[in-house]
Amino acid sequence: MAASNRSSALSAASIVIREDDLSGEQTRALLRLHLAGMHASSPPGTVFALDLSGLQAPEVTVWTAWIGDTAVGMGALKDLGAQVGELKSMRTHPEFLRRGIASALLEHIIGVARARDMKRLSLETGSGAAFESALTLYRRRGFVAGAAFADYQPSPFNQFLHLQL
Repeated sequence: MAASNRSSALSAASIVIREDDLSGEQTRALLRLHLAGMHASSPPGTVFALDLSGLQAPEVTVWTAWIGDTAVGMGALKDLGAQVGELKSMRTHPEFLRRGIASALLEHIIGVARARDMKRLSLETGSGAAFESALTLYRRRGFVAGAAFADYQPSPFNQFLHLQL
């Protein structure tokens, strides 16, 4: 069905989130879309997005959001140890933007982080207009700007947000 024919208001019940092993073509297509978007929006050498092998690391769990048999979004949680998690690879398929996909994924990942007894959830993201929608989502959920974490280095092209759990 074409995107223009899809309902713009999705109920939370129509979005199914499940853990993903990254073996399916739809999930891999979302990952390619995510990486292409990051590289298109950030100068060379400033993208810290995980590729397929990075997302398959043992300390990373990936979830995809589905509507019926269509993968519409993805997100991941990386366990950094010391009760800290890192939000990774949040992406909504462009045909499903502004329909609650990212919010549902974010809430799911926050719930898992809490269940794993994490005390803080952090993320590194780009700066500039291409990132404003995501930043608005994170800020509305309570993430606040803060210092670099893990092995990240601050630059004019990235920023760091943290949520105390």
